[in-house]
Amino acid sequence: MPLFKRKTFPLAELPNDLEPHELVYQVRFTEEIFRGYDEYLNRINLYRQRVWMCKVSGKTNLTYEEALLSEERATEKVHQFPKELMEPALQIIQYSVACEYIVHDLDIWMLMKEYLISMLSLKDLSDMVAEKLQERLYVGAEIYGRKDDDMYPCIVSKIIEDDVGKIEYEVAWLDKNKEVIETSVINREDVIQKKLPFSRKFLKSFIRESTYRSAPWVLHDKLAQSYGISKNVPENLRSKVSFKDGLLVCNKRRKNGEEAKHDLENFKRKKVDGSEGDEPVEEPIKYPIDDLLVQPDADDPVFTDRPSPSRDFNVPMECVGDLLMVWDFCSSFGRLLHLWPFSLEDFENAICHKKGNLVLLVETHSALLRLLIKDNGEYFSAVRERNRKLKITLITWTEFLCDFLEMINIPELCAYVATIKRGHYGLLDAHAKLGIFQELVNHALETNIVREKLDKFVEQRQALGATRREEALEEARKKRKEKERLRAESDVDQVMDLESKGSASENGNHIRQNGDIVKKRNGEIRSSRQDSASEKSGSKQVDAAPKKMARKQKVEVKVPTANGNGKDLSEKEALERSRDDRKEVVGQSSKERRREYYEREIEKRFIRTNSLGKDRNHNRYWWFQRDGRIFVESSDSKQWGYYSSKEELYLLTGSLNCKGERERALKKQLEKFISRICLEIEKRSKDLAQRVALEEAVLRRSSRVRAPPRKNPANAFLEYVNKWKED
Repeated sequence: MPLFKRKTFPLAELPNDLEPHELVYQVRFTEEIFRGYDEYLNRINLYRQRVWMCKVSGKTNLTYEEALLSEERATEKVHQFPKELMEPALQIIQYSVACEYIVHDLDIWMLMKEYLISMLSLKDLSDMVAEKLQERLYVGAEIYGRKDDDMYPCIVSKIIEDDVGKIEYEVAWLDKNKEVIETSVINREDVIQKKLPFSRKFLKSFIRESTYRSAPWVLHDKLAQSYGISKNVPENLRSKVSFKDGLLVCNKRRKNGEEAKHDLENFKRKKVDGSEGDEPVEEPIKYPIDDLLVQPDADDPVFTDRPSPSRDFNVPMECVGDLLMVWDFCSSFGRLLHLWPFSLEDFENAICHKKGNLVLLVETHSALLRLLIKDNGEYFSAVRERNRKLKITLITWTEFLCDFLEMINIPELCAYVATIKRGHYGLLDAHAKLGIFQELVNHALETNIVREKLDKFVEQRQALGATRREEALEEARKKRKEKERLRAESDVDQVMDLESKGSASENGNHIRQNGDIVKKRNGEIRSSRQDSASEKSGSKQVDAAPKKMARKQKVEVKVPTANGNGKDLSEKEALERSRDDRKEVVGQSSKERRREYYEREIEKRFIRTNSLGKDRNHNRYWWFQRDGRIFVESSDSKQWGYYSSKEELYLLTGSLNCKGERERALKKQLEKFISRICLEIEKRSKDLAQRVALEEAVLRRSSRVRAPPRKNPANAFLEYVNKWKED
C-alpha cells in the first residue's frame, strides 16, 4: 500500500447500514465507498496529489495510482528473488538491529544500555545481507573451482559437512557449453563465488516488501511462517519490545543521542565529585502549538480586542448555514444552471417573503430541476412516468417540484406537497424552503453534468498550476544565467584593472611624457590634452560651448570620449541604467499581472468554497467572493455571525495569536485575501449607502409622486429577472 508522509495510510471504512439500492461513490483503484460527494471529492483530490511514496521501491512524488502501479511492478521483480537464497536472507533480516557500542565501564553500561539498540538503516542492512550471502554457497550455485592449478566453472551439487564442522563441496565441472564433464569434492579455499544475481537496489526492494517495521527489522508473519523463520524475540530485545495485536512494538521511547550524551555527562560528574549535576532546565517551547495550550507571555505583542460579530439575519439562526450553502452553489454554477446571479441579501429576503411566488425563487427551483432532467437520472424517469412535458414554466414548476419531493420521499418535506400544489409555496416557512433547496442542491451535485464539470475544472486548475510552475522555473533559470554573466563580467573588469595598474606602475609618469596635464577638481579627473589633430578638426571649439554653459549653470562638465561621438561616459551609463530600471519595472509589473491572471483563472474554475480557518475556540471563518462579509460559524454550527467593515476586519486580524496553530493559519489566510476582502467591503458599503439614500429620497416625496413599492431599493429582490434563462 502506498505511504503518505512515510506512514501507512488507512483506507476509509465501509459505511454502516448500506441499503442494496442506495447510490454511493466509489474510488476506482481503492474500492472505497462514500455516501457523500464531498468526502469522495476530498479523497480523490488527495489521491491526485504528488505526495505518495512507493513502499517497495521507495520512489517519491507520485500520485496514489502511480504509487500502486510502481508497487505492483516492484513486487513482480521482488518475486524473482532466488529461492535458494530466500531462507538465509530472511534469517539475516529478522530482528536485525544496529551494532551495540563497546562500553567497558559497568556503571556507564547500566546507564547507557537503554540507548544502545538503535535503528539499522536500509542501506546498511542490504550491505550486510549481500556480504553474508556472498559468503554462503548453496546447491545449484554457479562458482569457479580450482582444478589442476587453474580455475574452471562448476556447479555445487552437494554440501558435505563432517562431525568436526568442516565443510566440503561436491561440484560438477562444466565445459564451454555448460555441460557436466565430471564431479569431484573440493574445499572452501578452492572456491571463488560469482557475484550475486541481483543488485543492491533490488535487495532493498526485497527488504521493504518483506518487513513491516525497521527498528528492529521484522518480517511479515505469513512470510516468516512459510519459510520457517522463528518469531521468538532475541534476548537482547525482549526488554525493549513486546507484541500488541500481533505486531511488534517498542516498550519505551528511545532518547536521542543528545539526551543520552547529556545524561552520561551528568552521570560522570556525579561519579567524580559527588555532585548532582546541572539542574533541569526548561526547554523553550517550539511554536506553533495547539491554541488552547498557548499561555500569555511578556514578549507577546499587544493584541486587539476581538469584535463581536453581527447576528441580524432575517432567517432563523439554524438556517443560516443552509442559506449560505444554497446561495454559494447557485452563484458559483450560475453559468451551468443558466441562472443570473443574485446577492445573498436578495436571496435571504426572497426566502422570508410570504406574499406570492417570487420570480427569484421560481427561477432558482426551475434551474435546478432542469439540471436534474438533463442528467437523465432517477428524477428524469419519475417525470416521464407521469407523462409530463419536459418544459418547466412559471405555471408548471410547482408540479415538477412536487414530483421531486415525492421521489426523494422524505416525510418532513413531503408534508409540504399539498400546500405547494394549492399554489401557496410562499406561505412555507424559511426552514421548509431551505430544506427543499438543500435536497435539490445535493442531488444536483450528484449528477454527471456537475461531476464532469468539476473534473474538467480540476484538470484545468492543474494545467494552470503546472504552467505557472514552469514559468517560475524559467524565470529562476534566467536570473541564474544573468547572475553568472554579471559575475563573469566583474571578473574580467577586475583583471583589466589589475593590468592597467601594472602598466601604470611600470611606465611611471607616462602621462607627463605624452604631454597630458591632469587636474583634479571636486573629485573628478579632467584631461586637457591638445594635439594637432583635434585642433584641425575644431573639436576645441565644439568643447567650449558645453563648458561655458556648465559654468553658468554651476555644473561640472566631463570631457567627451576620444571617439568624438558627442556623448560622455556618464551620460551613457545613466541612459543604460535608466533603461535597465525601466526594464526591471516593466518586468516586475508583468510578473504581477501574470500572477494575478493565474489567480483569476484558477478562481474561475470553482470547485468548492473552503473556510479561511479556525480560531482558538474552533470557530470557523468563511469568506465568499461574491459577498463582502466575513461569516463566523461556531464550533457546533448552531450560531452564526458576520463582520462587514474594514475596522472589524483589522481588529479581527490583530486579535489572532500566531503562537497557536489554528490562529496562525487563519491569520495567514486573512492577510493573503485582505486586499480583496476590503474591496468587496467597500463595494458593499457603497451599495448600502446608495440604497439608504434612495430610500430616504422616496420617503421625502409627497404621496402624489411617491414611487411604487417595486421601485424601492429595499425590494430589489422583487424585480429579479433571469437574463441567462434557457429558451
